[in-house]
Amino acid sequence: MADQHAQSGEDKRPTGIPVLRWEEPPEGPVLVLLDQTRLPAEEVELVCTDAPVLVEAIRSLAVRGAPVLGIAGAYGVALAAARGFDVDDAATALAGARPTAVNLSVGVRRAQAAYHAALAAGGGAEEAAGAALAAARQLHREDAEASARMAGHGLALLDELLPGGGHRILTHCNTGALVSGGEGTAFAVALAAHRQGRLRRLWVDETRPLLQGARLTAYEAARNDMAYTLLTDNAAGSLFAAGEVDAVLIGADRIAADGSVANKVGSYPLAVLARYHHVPFIVVAPVTTVDADTPDGAAIEVEQRPGFEVTEVTAPQVPVAGAGGGIPVAPLGTQAYNPAFDVTPPELVTAIVTEEGVVSPVTGEALAELCARSRQVTIS
Repeated sequence: MADQHAQSGEDKRPTGIPVLRWEEPPEGPVLVLLDQTRLPAEEVELVCTDAPVLVEAIRSLAVRGAPVLGIAGAYGVALAAARGFDVDDAATALAGARPTAVNLSVGVRRAQAAYHAALAAGGGAEEAAGAALAAARQLHREDAEASARMAGHGLALLDELLPGGGHRILTHCNTGALVSGGEGTAFAVALAAHRQGRLRRLWVDETRPLLQGARLTAYEAARNDMAYTLLTDNAAGSLFAAGEVDAVLIGADRIAADGSVANKVGSYPLAVLARYHHVPFIVVAPVTTVDADTPDGAAIEVEQRPGFEVTEVTAPQVPVAGAGGGIPVAPLGTQAYNPAFDVTPPELVTAIVTEEGVVSPVTGEALAELCARSRQVTIS
């Protein structure tokens, strides 16, 4: 079976440049993003000078992944404040840029609240902008710390469920440093296992429709010298049938109050396969991904992506002919069903791993208790 085990002597960080950073050049503050639509071919930065540019970057998936969307949203509010734009208008646009990932609105609201609190305390516009930026930077730091704790909790759970190491982990979409202030969510657990010599194989779903597993997770695995193999999404069943998967690790874009998990489309079929084959199905996400205001999976709004992402493919230096700027792979006029996410019910989830600990079995009561404990830790 073909696989890839990178042996490069280059920088082993997941990316050579940060996934996002705040800069203050003479012409005014900017938010600089690593453009993930250009990976893995090239590392190119995208400079956001205002909230509308950032909104478009979010919609185009130049920046994506639940935790980092929250960070980007908070910086976007700070950017609007620092440049003198209407903060509330910017916050509304940013929070609505992608509907499923709850972290985005959480980050936006946090920076927006800091901005208004500074104004209410008698501060001027400059002081309020500074408060919004401080909130964004604090969220950035907290996410990095949460990532490290999730990796520790997740590895401990793997060792408990699968004693002896040699883990063969199947993952879906991209959950590494590209989506986080740290080293990610589900990918961070696999990376921790790799560093301790307990990862035998990382199975990487290509992840339709935008191949975020093939383009991004394989990229991060290679940069970290992990033993990994890329597979088509519809090949996962044969891996389970052959007994080649010990655990499934995925992230989440929103976890409802009852424990239903919205993640990149294709996650739900993996959960069904895992249950049939008696393989642990583990979700790794920060507490900010748990949305107590969304009661269950049916209440989660699932983002619908453009059909051309399915009916066309893009390739560099190749003439394009499709409506979306790609090469058509389906007849002209073909309609495509292209949801960005699907929803896995809690009864198919073995455990949810957060920075505050592990929830298993997954119930609404257990999630509520964990979130309450998290709020107490934050307040203290």
